[in-house]
Amino acid sequence: MKLMPSPLEFDWDKGNFNKNLDKHNVTMQEAEQMFFNTPLFLYDLPFTSEKRYKALGRSNANRKLLAIFTLRNGRLRIISIRNMSRKERSEYEKT
Repeated sequence: MKLMPSPLEFDWDKGNFNKNLDKHNVTMQEAEQMFFNTPLFLYDLPFTSEKRYKALGRSNANRKLLAIFTLRNGRLRIISIRNMSRKERSEYEKT
């Protein structure tokens, strides 16, 4: 699936700068890292008013993460990012 814009740029909501850090202990830098590492698996999320996607990937520290994101004006906007659940890790590791 050709989804990611090139070059890859991120758009961070200033009101949510620390949301993922406070809630899931994931920094913006670590969140961005997963989109440059392999493997990275992307999935469409159905039934949302704005087109959203799910990504399974890993940070430079090999932390397995799940991100929900959208694309706005050619930039990737992370809505939420957290550690993968056990089920998600199993899915990620099988492929």
